[in-house]
Amino acid sequence: MLTTLFRNDILRKHGVIPEKPPSPTPIIEEALVEARKQAHDNRLENKDLDELDELEDEEDEEFLQQYRKQRMAELSTISQASVFNQVYPLQKPDYSRDVTDASHKAFVLVHLTSSLGMNTESRLLTELWRDLARRFGDIKFCEMRGDMCIEGYPDKNTPTILIYHQGDITKQIITLRDLAGPSTSVADLERLLTQVGAVKSNDTRLSRSQPRAESSSKSMPASGLTGDDSDWE
Repeated sequence: MLTTLFRNDILRKHGVIPEKPPSPTPIIEEALVEARKQAHDNRLENKDLDELDELEDEEDEEFLQQYRKQRMAELSTISQASVFNQVYPLQKPDYSRDVTDASHKAFVLVHLTSSLGMNTESRLLTELWRDLARRFGDIKFCEMRGDMCIEGYPDKNTPTILIYHQGDITKQIITLRDLAGPSTSVADLERLLTQVGAVKSNDTRLSRSQPRAESSSKSMPASGLTGDDSDWE
């Protein structure tokens, strides 16, 4: 064994075989230290003001007071931006003003509903939309029948979720299949809000339930909004 190691060292010295890769141990240890540091620094994330009060005996008072002021400032900002708090019905002539233009000031989420009353997913999303609109008043939630928004829009593609920001569609989801289908919950939609940046991951308005595993959503081309029916069939 010693002879083999010695011979390998000579071969490496003369460039016959490559150098041994560095040991991953220091990198792993550094990553663990950084992970522990981040966990410590973020230990107060997602805690509301009452929970912060309960930590007075465990945390440095000055640090806790500073964090409390920061959290109150965040809540104040959210409160001032919460001007919607309901689901807005849309009309096609006003779509550009109420959705595209409005998305320059806030995230706008549009639910294209089914024209049929028997579409379970569409009815479910309508109820979830109302819940989210009440809690996330800084986001504008809208609703409109798919075939009234886009002529000939297939009902099989409803419900459809369109997410607008800064005048553009940033994400589109056709039916709830790629969320959780008829089992889609508020937590699934909250995860979607955090993914697109409409809500911060540490927002105290988020439900405490654990989100489902992430899945890719099905996209539709933005050109579909121009009325090109072939994109939807």
